[in-house]
Amino acid sequence: MDAAMNAPPRIPLTLRVNGSDHRLETDPRTTLLDALRDRLGLTGSKKGCDQGSCGACTVMVDGRRVVSCLTLAAQCEDREVTTIEGLADDGTLHAMQEAFVRHDAFQCGFCTPGQVMSAVCLIREGRAGSDEDIREFMSGNVCRCGAYPNIVAAIREVAGAGGGHARI
Repeated sequence: MDAAMNAPPRIPLTLRVNGSDHRLETDPRTTLLDALRDRLGLTGSKKGCDQGSCGACTVMVDGRRVVSCLTLAAQCEDREVTTIEGLADDGTLHAMQEAFVRHDAFQCGFCTPGQVMSAVCLIREGRAGSDEDIREFMSGNVCRCGAYPNIVAAIREVAGAGGGHARI
């Protein structure tokens, strides 16, 4: 049998990621996470559970948080994707990134990119009214090290300072 006949179909795709367009030809089943990591070299978003349960792969699509392991890359054409690499502004960390550092809101750091992305969106959504609200609306992001009190403190700091909406 001819190998070309068994090859999965390929589709042309343009992804706008962190303000830049990237043209790809990819399998239509490629997840956004795999396109970001494997095709664009943006490895900040992590592949944790690969089932949408841990939040390590959280990115923003049109300003809303999504788990990129369950989002097809093709669904993101003509949309703005922001990854952890896109939060910093010309080398200056986003206010949430700075707060995570100040509050030591990470231990191993594996979940940190997804936590930060989700935290930025949480504030934009107006869901940082109390520690209970923060815990509830961050519950889709798992930290195996247990840095939750420090994560909440970092979010509370940025929310109290007006949200730190740098570039977002």
